[in-house]
Amino acid sequence: MANKVILKAETLDGYLTEEDNAYLAKIHKLYEATNDSYKILSTEKDKYKIETEKQKIIDIYSKISKSLQEICCKNRNLKIFPFETENDSHAEASRIISKLRDVKTTRNEFIYYTQKSYEMLFKLAYLMPETREKEHLFVKTPVEMPVQQYSVHQIPDISKKIENSVMCVMLRGALLPSMIMSKEIEGYSISEYLTPFALFKIKRDDSKHETNMEYILDLDNSFFDINKLNDKDLIFADPMNATGGSFITIVNYLKEKGVKYKSISFFNIISALKGSLRVIRAIENCTVYTLWLDPVLNESAYILPGLGDAGDRLNGYDNFDSPRTIIQLIENYGSNIVELYRSQVRMIESIVLGDCK
Repeated sequence: MANKVILKAETLDGYLTEEDNAYLAKIHKLYEATNDSYKILSTEKDKYKIETEKQKIIDIYSKISKSLQEICCKNRNLKIFPFETENDSHAEASRIISKLRDVKTTRNEFIYYTQKSYEMLFKLAYLMPETREKEHLFVKTPVEMPVQQYSVHQIPDISKKIENSVMCVMLRGALLPSMIMSKEIEGYSISEYLTPFALFKIKRDDSKHETNMEYILDLDNSFFDINKLNDKDLIFADPMNATGGSFITIVNYLKEKGVKYKSISFFNIISALKGSLRVIRAIENCTVYTLWLDPVLNESAYILPGLGDAGDRLNGYDNFDSPRTIIQLIENYGSNIVELYRSQVRMIESIVLGDCK
């Protein structure tokens, strides 16, 4: 397979500890108990029986949540939004996740809630606890009478945290989330820092199961300058982290090529516990930021309860015989999205069209 890097599932399993596997087995057993109730909910008409099964599920989820929080407390580079924030913020996270999961949510709504998710994740990573150092931001307003007007705003000074960043895009589902994160960095930077981009064409072989899964990095259709990744804070924003395999494949490749990064941050809307644990075990100096942690994977390595294929729900479906290029994907977002992220779009276009390797 020419100019492609492949990671196999058995490599991933080697990263997990005995304690990790014990937690995973415990949580998987708990989650399996919900399936009988799910079957009843999908067919039952009797209201009393429906409420009985719902209460069973609530009780199980309460036990699962306790176990998830327990293991996250032991691993401080796992930052899960509900476990890291005040109770008042939990309802907002629950609301957004419920909308993203809902089969009735349209593509435009899915994009909207994805944007909201990454705004919350950005705050989790860079603004909590609130930065004590402040910076003054002067803004020129449209008012010119009696003279040109300006406003002054005090904002957290997080420039040192964000102005060494490179957005590493795991094409294709992570394209828009990466643009959103880059826009947040630009907005909070006093210098309006525009992140460089490194674009990696990565996919997994969905014909396989979790136990024999393969992750394929296509270097011929990736666009990056490896020399510009050294001593940088690398940011990956993938809406779903199921197994961690795609992410680990890219980072392992960079390390093999001699890249010495400063830090890595991995931002997910939903992550499976197994994928999160694999990531922090496999990658040094990496922090995972997740809006919501789901308990298990099915045999095809999809997250349960999950939300379906986030890439398809964000980008629409490709024709199998003629998949869209990166530029075509951006065009399909529509003029409103492209205009909102115009600086990011221009940067990505310059990398792709310039064939920057």
